[in-house]
Amino acid sequence: MKAKNAGLWLFLAIGLTQLQGCISDDQESLVTWMQQERESIKPNVKPIPEPTTFEPYQYLSESLLEPFSKEKLASILKSGQATTRQSALIEAELSRRQEPLEAFPLDTMSMVGTMQRKDGLIALVKVGALLYQVRSGQYLGQNYGRVIGIRENELQIREIAQDAAGEWIERPAALQLQEDTSK
Repeated sequence: MKAKNAGLWLFLAIGLTQLQGCISDDQESLVTWMQQERESIKPNVKPIPEPTTFEPYQYLSESLLEPFSKEKLASILKSGQATTRQSALIEAELSRRQEPLEAFPLDTMSMVGTMQRKDGLIALVKVGALLYQVRSGQYLGQNYGRVIGIRENELQIREIAQDAAGEWIERPAALQLQEDTSK
């Protein structure tokens, strides 16, 4: 039995020696080929241009009005660039105190119902998760929207907005009663 095992071990040793010789020859040729390829490739890199010098600009905002401020709008109106009808239309809106619902765009609001009170009909307006009671004469929306009428299924609003030419115009808007679709 030992002779059989010794023959098997001798056969395996000779086979491994020959196999190792094949592997080392293949590896040598692979290393040579890779070296030749590295030497044949020439990179084409453009030089990086010199950076331009930054010249800071000193902005003095103390003497200028902000471009979207109410003061600038009022100064344009006072300078005579707008007609008297337009200036009267917007000056009253600029001089009053804003109401909480004027912070939200009209398209984020929905009318969800009405309530009858002694002083008249009150609309229930939902903004996000909050519910507001709106009476006739109150303001809502970002375009100086004023409630001019409340019906059971509609809230009528008069807005003041600029048209494409920059002139202030009145335009009607409305909030329709929204039905609950979650049921």
